[in-house]
Amino acid sequence: MNSPEITDRALVLRAQGGERAAFGELVTRYMQRAYYTALGLVGTHDDALDLSQEAFARAFRARATIDPERPFFPWLYQIIRRLCFNYTRDQRSRRQKLEKAGSWLADTTMGERPVRPDRAVERAELRDRVAEAIERLGEREREILVLREFQELRYREIAELLEIPMGTVMSRLYAARRALARELENTSVVSGLVSGGAARGAGVDGGDR
Repeated sequence: MNSPEITDRALVLRAQGGERAAFGELVTRYMQRAYYTALGLVGTHDDALDLSQEAFARAFRARATIDPERPFFPWLYQIIRRLCFNYTRDQRSRRQKLEKAGSWLADTTMGERPVRPDRAVERAELRDRVAEAIERLGEREREILVLREFQELRYREIAELLEIPMGTVMSRLYAARRALARELENTSVVSGLVSGGAARGAGVDGGDR
């Protein structure tokens, strides 16, 4: 059952025919990707683990609706994103769940060089500002940033997951980077970085990277 020659299409058809082990192979193939997708959207290990597992449970119950002629993960992704968005809407505060993203952007801004004590304080303050800024973004903006900046997916991969044209991916990413830059406009270093990224999102970075 673990043979790489077995296609997702074959596994989906077997699962739809009642073969639980076939769906189990799909889980094995995509569990890590599902987990990291959820982690990017909700920000904490435990929540990401729970939500990705729940996504597979729902996928199994809805397996009859899977189109075996289309890629499996984009279909699964729609379940993951709905679960994650519903989860974050129910939380009183998302700030702690976005600290990971804030840390990433702070590290990117400050670079990998050794941090002096005064810069350590500056980094901590910047991380808080970034976390607060990302928290204020809309779901669609937050999602596109997670997929491109944190998961480093290509534009075509994002287009496939979101079921939108690649041009729409680029425009959404541009808008999300600009929105984040506006939220961080009082932090000139970060604003410059994100604004530069916005230009790349508009197509200056050479297309589908």
